[in-house]
Amino acid sequence: MTSHPHLRPDLALRSGYHSPQVDVAVRLNTNESPFPPPAGFLDALSHAVATLDLHRYPDRSANALRSGIARAEGVDSSMVVCANGSNEILQAIVMAFAGAGRSVVVAEPTYALHSHIANLVGCTVVQAARRSDFTVDVESMITAANASDAALIFLCSPNNPTGTLEPLDTITALVERTEAMVVVDEAYCQFAPTTALDLPRSILERVLIVRTFSKTWALAGVRLGYAISAASVIDGVTEGLLPYHLSSLTQMAGTLALDFASAMDHRVAAIVEERGRVAAALDEMPVTVWPSNANFILFQPMSANADAVWQDLVDHGVLVRNCSSWPGLSNCLRVTIGTSDENTAFLNALGGALQ
Repeated sequence: MTSHPHLRPDLALRSGYHSPQVDVAVRLNTNESPFPPPAGFLDALSHAVATLDLHRYPDRSANALRSGIARAEGVDSSMVVCANGSNEILQAIVMAFAGAGRSVVVAEPTYALHSHIANLVGCTVVQAARRSDFTVDVESMITAANASDAALIFLCSPNNPTGTLEPLDTITALVERTEAMVVVDEAYCQFAPTTALDLPRSILERVLIVRTFSKTWALAGVRLGYAISAASVIDGVTEGLLPYHLSSLTQMAGTLALDFASAMDHRVAAIVEERGRVAAALDEMPVTVWPSNANFILFQPMSANADAVWQDLVDHGVLVRNCSSWPGLSNCLRVTIGTSDENTAFLNALGGALQ
């Protein structure tokens, strides 16, 4: 008799999360930077690679990288931990502070990997509510956390896929009125006016701020993320990571990128300016648009079918994210802000698709 392995039924990501990798001229579906890294960075990296002892294991603590990030963020290096993308950071946090049999709280719609990683390690995922403007219903989240004795509360701010920025008072209320560790996923914080780092440093005893090099640093292909918190909390996150998890190549790329902060700031400013132009143009179309503090915009066709609009855009060489199957996002699409030419191509194609 032939036997087959029985996969866990909860392994699959929710339907529609994986973004199609379609060969089109304009790709505005995965919130990447539309700009490549500066040429100077690539030159510096190519020279630096030749100096690496690739026959040796990498620095297990990533000291140079952590020190560079700490200087950039105005914290001590003991308050920083790095990993392969923010995904691995999130996984380490769940494994260290939650785990099988414990509860975590999320508020849909939000970043799918928060609940997915929690499910993978055997957590119970409890859902709180959002208001009509997509901000978290604070009382609902507090009630959900306390009723389930939650180990972790996940906030994504600005929230993916809605672009919503959570008020800093929300974070403070969750810390003061629950016992949970609060994870603030700030993958898009550079596009927003405030961050959890604006709060008093003492709050980091109960708050983990998660960030990435994939967006503003234009290094999505490198896979590098980090977390900032109190040193004792960071020590706990490190316990959830495997030895030598971060390659020497990744560490070098991240360290060198920090030398190009000015170039990255200019790119962020350009994207924010284009975000305003795209939002204003969408306001003139038959779509509902939600305000965004990220590098993308969520919108909903008023009288057209989102699936049909998405396909029409693809047929005209423009790929956006179809979110219509996600919780609370019926008939919604999300567009990443690209270059000026890419955004114009999107707006022209969308105008035709909506007719």
